[in-house]
Amino acid sequence: MGSMAKEKMKKKKGEKITPAILWKQRWLLVMSVPFVIWLIIFKYIPLWGWTMAFQEVKPATFALPIWERTWVGFQNFTDAFKDRLFTQTLINTLGVSFLDIAVGTIAAIAFAVLLNEMFFMKFKKVTQTISYLPHFLSWIIVTGILHDALSGTGIINELLVNFGILDQPLNFFAYPKYFWPIVAFANVWKETGWNAIIYLSAITAIDPSLDEAASIDGAGRWAKIRHITFPGIKPTIMILLLMNVGNVLNAGFEVQYLLGNGLVQSVSQTIDIYVLKWGISQGDYAIGTAAGIFKSVVSIILIVIANQMAKRTGEERLF
Repeated sequence: MGSMAKEKMKKKKGEKITPAILWKQRWLLVMSVPFVIWLIIFKYIPLWGWTMAFQEVKPATFALPIWERTWVGFQNFTDAFKDRLFTQTLINTLGVSFLDIAVGTIAAIAFAVLLNEMFFMKFKKVTQTISYLPHFLSWIIVTGILHDALSGTGIINELLVNFGILDQPLNFFAYPKYFWPIVAFANVWKETGWNAIIYLSAITAIDPSLDEAASIDGAGRWAKIRHITFPGIKPTIMILLLMNVGNVLNAGFEVQYLLGNGLVQSVSQTIDIYVLKWGISQGDYAIGTAAGIFKSVVSIILIVIANQMAKRTGEERLF
C-alpha cells in the first residue's frame, strides 16, 4: 500500500498543468484570488522597508524618500555583529528556543500518549478540554500568575520553606540561572495541551488492527506504545520538528519582556527585544531592520538545511 501511494504521488508531481486542468480547478483558483491579493499587500509589499537595513536611517531622515537617503551597504549588519549586546542576544534567543522546542515537544508527545491510554472517556474529555484553556490566556495573565506564584510571598516559596527545602524565601526573578527554566515552564504550561492535539490526531490514525495483533502476541501497554504508537507518529514528529527549526530565532517577545528585569537582563534579551530597543526606543531603524532581516534569512536557511537532512535520511520532509 505504501509503495502504491508513493507511485501515485510521483505521477501527480510529474503531471503537467494544462488549460483543461486549470478550467477544472477554476473555482478553487477564483477562491484563492482574495488570499493572494492579501498576501501581496500585507506580506510582500512591506518588504520594501528592508531597504532601510542598507541605508543610514535615523528619525531625522526617516521621512526622506528612499533615493535621498545615504546607502551604506552591509555596514549596519557589520555594526550589529560587532555589538556585544547583539551577540549575547543571539545566544539567549538560541538557548531559549532550543529549550522550548525540546521540552515542549517531549511534554506534548507524553501528554498525547497518556491521554490516548485513558480508558475513562469522560475523565479523558474533561482533562483534554482543561488542558486547552491556558492556550487562550494572554501572556500578560500568565506572567502575572508566575510573578505571584514565584514571588517572595508566593505559594512556591511557602511550600519550599514549609517542607524545609529552603531556609528563607527566594526571589527567583533575581537570579539569571532560573530565568530560562521559568520561561520554558511557562511555555509548556500554556501550550502543551494545544500542541498535543496534532499528536492525538496522528495516534488515532494508527491502524487499530496493529494494537489488536500486539495484544494477541502478549504485548503490554508499554510495548504497544514503544513499537506501535511511537513509530506511528514519527512522521508527524519529524514534520513538526522541521517547522519548529524555522522558529529557532523566534524565541518569543512577550514572556521575556514581561518577566525580564534589570537583574536578569543578560539572559532575558532576545532578538525581538533588541529590535524594539534599538529600532524604536533608540531611533536606529537601520540596525533594527538589519537584525530582523538576519533573523528571517537564518530561519529560511535552517529550514532548507533541516529539510535536506531529512530527505537524505529518508524521513518525512516539508518539500
